[in-house]
Order: sequence, then C-alpha cells, then structure tokens
Amino acid sequence: MTWQQRHALKTYWPMYGIEPEELKKPESVFTRQAPLTVEIGFGKGDSLLEMAVANPQRNYLGIEVFRPGIGNLLNGIYKEKLENLKVVNRDSTEVLGYLPPDGVDCLQVFFPDPWPKRKHHKRRLINSTLLDLASSKLAPGGCLHIATDWLDYAEQIRSLLSAHPAFIETEAPDRPETRYEKRGLRLGHEVFDIAYCTRCS
Repeated sequence: MTWQQRHALKTYWPMYGIEPEELKKPESVFTRQAPLTVEIGFGKGDSLLEMAVANPQRNYLGIEVFRPGIGNLLNGIYKEKLENLKVVNRDSTEVLGYLPPDGVDCLQVFFPDPWPKRKHHKRRLINSTLLDLASSKLAPGGCLHIATDWLDYAEQIRSLLSAHPAFIETEAPDRPETRYEKRGLRLGHEVFDIAYCTRCS
C-alpha cells in the first residue's frame, strides 16, 4: 500500500466510505434518489471512477475488499469532488443482502477471479447463489453486466444465466476498459461481455 493510499483510507473514508447497514436506505447514503449502479470487485477503481464522473445523474456503489484499491479510488473521488460514488469494504454477498429489494438498477462484475484450475471452480464468484441474490435486488428490467477474459468462465456464466428463470439476455452496455482488461488485451486475451436483465413480469 502506498503512502497516498494509506492517507486516503484515513482521511477520505469518513467522507466516502459506508458500512453495509447504511444501505437499507440508499437514498440516505446519497442524499437523493437516483438509479443505482453497484460494482462488485472494482480493483483499483479507475473504470468505476470514470463512470461516476461521466454519469452524474446516477448513484454508484463500489464493493471491494482490497484495501490498496479502495485507497486508490478514494483519492480519485476526492480529486473529482464526487457526491454520487460511495465505497464499502466488505464481502459482496453481505453487502448485497442489506440492499432493499428492487433497489439496484445495474449490477456489474468486471473480470472476477477466474480460478482457472478445475478443482478451484467452486470458488468462482458467479454461481447460482449469487444470481438468486442479484435477481432479488435488481429492479424489474435491471441489468446484470459481467465481463471476463476466460472463455470457459464466460460459457459457465452464460449457462447459469440462461437457466435462471429471473433473467433474459440483453445487449451489454458500453463501459470503460478496466486496468486488468487492458493487460489481458496486451496478452491477446479475448474479452466477453455478458448482460442479462431481470424480467419485468
């Protein structure tokens, strides 16, 4: 962790960091009602910060357990003086559990750990349990947007979502490139953007 990241965690966390319990009423966290985008595992947070700057009419919540990445994002939020982006440092399943039903407009997971060894596939974040939880938190017509550069993971995700009764495939929204993605593209990896929305009835 750099000095700047440590400084951000100490100085800016009280301004932009929240505890999961506060999410029972997201409008009180953001002091306004607006469509909410939640990102699980934002890494260094560069692409999430870019989204929040470009879309001031939306609220954004970033979930991450990697503290240097949180410090990096906090620095960016302070520099841009954003009021529409908050950060939580806790396990994603716990955080989603506190959000109200139908309270999320978009849930995004970009380049989750692929756990490439077959014996470790059970550790992958995208599974039926997470999809059940996501479907209960997304508003009708809300979007679940996932990106990965591992073909077998992409196939697994599509299979899970296609079989889930709450979701229907849709066109993936535009998004900024992530730092991890740029590295993968330099290595010749193919990127798969997968998007499904919740059924409206």
